[in-house]
Amino acid sequence: MVLNRRSFIGKIVVGIIGLVVLDAYWLEPYGIEWTEFDLNRDSSNKIKAIHLTDLHLRSIGAYHRSITKKINNEKPDVLFITGDTINHNGHFPFLIAFLDLIDAKIPKIAILGNKEYSGKVDLEKLKAVFETYNGTLLINQSQLFAVRNRKINVVGLDDYVYSTPDFELATKGIDKSQLVIVLNHCPAYREQIDELGEKLHLKSHLILAGHTHGGQITYFGKPIYTPYGSAHYVKGWYNNEHSKMYVSRGVGTAIMPIRFACRSEASIFYI
Repeated sequence: MVLNRRSFIGKIVVGIIGLVVLDAYWLEPYGIEWTEFDLNRDSSNKIKAIHLTDLHLRSIGAYHRSITKKINNEKPDVLFITGDTINHNGHFPFLIAFLDLIDAKIPKIAILGNKEYSGKVDLEKLKAVFETYNGTLLINQSQLFAVRNRKINVVGLDDYVYSTPDFELATKGIDKSQLVIVLNHCPAYREQIDELGEKLHLKSHLILAGHTHGGQITYFGKPIYTPYGSAHYVKGWYNNEHSKMYVSRGVGTAIMPIRFACRSEASIFYI
């Protein structure tokens, strides 16, 4: 069969569209990139932390089991979960199933995102679920996390979109002699963290954020849309004289279960 030029071009276009749809719906949403960052090159006694954000758990499948298997194999000292874990109370069974797949000996420190608020998630129940699985839910609070002979301050801020993050309240009584790790769902609050940190003489060693999904759908690396609470932040490192902030592309998806040119992400930090 001989194809004329128009038919040939048409088949190429259809093929490209098919590949794009395949990538957006089936490959990128369920293929996760594990990134690693060493922030403590001078010490052999490092705290190993895994950061998950924007899980948006609405099912448990092979994708989620691969994440929990990786976590268990890595044996981190702590697991940080920075909000938008579930969208509705009806999704609690998926959170419980997900946590049940993770080694119970791994401590977990979590914060809230905008979806817990917009979905009217029962926060007391959420707190109780995390506690059942060796976890803590911080809402404008801090925790002195200790492992071996190391200690770090973990500051957990409330959501920026539907509530009121308060860095000053969260760090009240904090041990200023120890490193400060800030869990902050929406990166837009970063400026206030820096300003208040300068006022309080408290430098943030690392701010971990999510919320943006890295744009979720991007065109030549540029996001088509980022949600309110993102400000000018999209993904990756944002460093200045006051703090280092890493904005994760996140694990799950929002609105539509697709990603394009924006692979899901989980990160390992050595602190």
